[in-house]
Amino acid sequence: MTAFNLQQVRFIPAGQPPHRAAPRVSAQKRLEMVRLACAKHTGFVVDEREVARAEPSYTVDTLTALREEFGAAQPLCLLLGTDAFLGLTAWRRWQALFGLAHVAVAQRPGFPQSTWTDNMPQALQQELHARQTLDTTALAIAPAGRILTFTITALDIAASHIRADLKRGASPRYLLPDAVLDYISQNQLYSE
Repeated sequence: MTAFNLQQVRFIPAGQPPHRAAPRVSAQKRLEMVRLACAKHTGFVVDEREVARAEPSYTVDTLTALREEFGAAQPLCLLLGTDAFLGLTAWRRWQALFGLAHVAVAQRPGFPQSTWTDNMPQALQQELHARQTLDTTALAIAPAGRILTFTITALDIAASHIRADLKRGASPRYLLPDAVLDYISQNQLYSE
């Protein structure tokens, strides 16, 4: 939040993800875990619009609604991991995303941009080349359209690894807020 001078970070859990099998845990329970994880952080906002939606959750629809809510001049930034960014061309109306928000791509340490651009679809490479900025202030100047890549702090935490640990009975303590871990335990989520 601080690095980009963001007023808030909005967490929007997917209700019905269209690009993968339905999650093992209900959208309502995933929403509650996000609420618990964000509860003590000022500037973090939990947005339940995708969970409340009866149809599959598409980012372009969510950003369109946010753009209508915040207005045409307000800068919006979609935060993605490298893996999600590399799959962007499979998303519904993916090129429209750039007219609705900036895209900030979080790179894990040890995986510089040069290591993942080789596997990038050509159309996405063209967008990256045309839109990339290295200056975080560029995200405040215009409401949308730029791509910023940045390296995140070296923490080897992945949701798939946490779910695998829970499934085999290992504790992911210190990888999740205690309130979320307690919720998972109380509701017996992600176990056999």
